Amino acid sequence: MSRQVLASLEKHRAQQAPALAVLVDPDRSGPRELINLAQSAQKAQADYIFVGGSLLTRDALETCINTLQQHCSLPVVLFPGSLMQLSPAADALLFLSLISGRNPEYLIGSQVVAAPYLRQMDLEVMPTGYMLIHSGQPTTASYMSGSQPIPWDKPEIASATALAGELLGLRLIYMDGGSGAERPISETMIREVRQAIQVPLIVGGGILTPEKVQGNCQAGADVIVIGNALEKDPSLLAEMVNAAHDGGK
Repeated sequence: MSRQVLASLEKHRAQQAPALAVLVDPDRSGPRELINLAQSAQKAQADYIFVGGSLLTRDALETCINTLQQHCSLPVVLFPGSLMQLSPAADALLFLSLISGRNPEYLIGSQVVAAPYLRQMDLEVMPTGYMLIHSGQPTTASYMSGSQPIPWDKPEIASATALAGELLGLRLIYMDGGSGAERPISETMIREVRQAIQVPLIVGGGILTPEKVQGNCQAGADVIVIGNALEKDPSLLAEMVNAAHDGGK
């Protein structure tokens, strides 16, 4: 089993060369949309494709992964919202532990159930501390997880939480405002978390402009995740990728 995706994420961190990941919700993307997105992501030189959602209501995960892989060579990384979102067809998995909440089911319970199945899959498993940040309104992720997000204006809580995750051995930290976030995570919070940890930092939720992508990268994000912005305006992808790749300069 290769370990290429985690190694590439750590390389982005070590070289201070931010990357961009395109988030795909299998429920909201038909075959033609997936093909177009895969080809556009390849052409724009995006770095990763994340696949998943807080709640999937269609049995489309496997088809989604296969379609993406047939039409681009980017790593396809599972970003699972539940135990139902596991597939050996993907290249890697963000093995999420919801360290911002206090619900034991999402901190360790679901992971215990998933672990024996993951051990049997030819899938790169990447231990990830997942942190929900309040985005101005309730999100599907906060509702489904039954947990309180970290307050938007409390960067000290975010940085201490991220540091605890790193000291527990987690290899990645993912700060998320949630799908359709009303306001994105502040650059002040990103900066404080970046100063607290050494592992790669992933940031997503409510990032709608190339300017915001670049600002987040300059604040210390190693990977920017975009999804809703492309559903509204797919032509933004190339600008978003360029902003991320220029963001570390």
